[in-house]
Parts: sequence; structure tokens; C-alpha cells
Amino acid sequence: MVTVERNQYSVPCHLANSKVTLRLYADRLAICTEQAVVARHPRLLSRDQVSYDWQHYIPLIERKPGALRNGAPFADMPLLLIQLQSALRHRERQQGDRIMAKVLAAVPGHGLEIVLAAVKQVLDSGVTSLEQVLNVLSRLNDLAAPEPVATALTLSIEPLANTARYDDLHPQETEPQHAQEAVL
Repeated sequence: MVTVERNQYSVPCHLANSKVTLRLYADRLAICTEQAVVARHPRLLSRDQVSYDWQHYIPLIERKPGALRNGAPFADMPLLLIQLQSALRHRERQQGDRIMAKVLAAVPGHGLEIVLAAVKQVLDSGVTSLEQVLNVLSRLNDLAAPEPVATALTLSIEPLANTARYDDLHPQETEPQHAQEAVL
């Protein structure tokens, strides 16, 4: 967390105990490292308030999934994720938080919109499991085959589907003496 004018703003977990630069604007706040802007929050105008971004805590919940249960940052998750979380808790009493942590771990790699679309499909199907979410994610991420490229290249010899040609690559060897005796 970064404190500015007695208000706190979340930053990604990997930046804990790191130096950051703050850019204060009238309506927003940007938190930067040397490389880029790592977090943006709307500016809090009164005092003693907290602004969380639940995506900043995804690496933490991968190690401590119990933080999902009562963690303040996760109260602001999209409704579809909250519905999946409650369905997983109902179905998988002790493993629900671990499964939900794995679903949320897919957000940085696939993007929030694609994960939300996958969660919606899973909730609509009525089968709530990690495997189902990952299956839908992989189907949503499948890309269409690229269009063939026009080229002026032509083959001088057309390929033949003749596997017997590979036998010609090895010199004909006679069978070992003991193998010939066994055949007789």
C-alpha cells in the first residue's frame, strides 16, 4: 500500500518494499516504477480511505487462498467472479478457495474480459470446476487458422506419399546368424 494524504492505495504485490514514483492529478493517482505505470486509482478526496485493486493481490492469493474469504480487496471483484466463488465454496467446501485462486491466476495471462466470458459460460452450464473454466478459456483463446499466403514459389518435384522410400536410405543388411536360425 502507498499512503498519500492519509489515504491508502494498493500496488502490485511484487512491489512491496520497493521505491515507486507517484503522479498526482486532480482526479486520479498513478503509481510508477522506473519502467512504467504499474497502478492507477481514482483520487480519494477525503481522508482515511482505502482504494484497492483486487488484481494487485492475485500473486498473494496463489500462496494464501484463504485471503479470498475475508479479504477487503476481493469485495470489489466483478459479480461473475463472486458468483463463481460462492458456487465453488458451496460445491467444494475445503478446496473452493484454492480453485478460485487458480481461476483468478488466469486473469493476468488471458485478460479479465476473456476470463469473465469463460466464467459466464461455466456458470450458465451449471458445472463449476477449475477444469471446466480452463477448458472454456482454452477454447476462447483458440485462434482461427491463418489465411494461406500467396507465393510465386513452385515445387519442381511433387512430394510422394511413399514410405518405402525410407527403406532405401538404409543399406540392406543381412540378418544376424542367430536370427536366421530362429526363422528356420
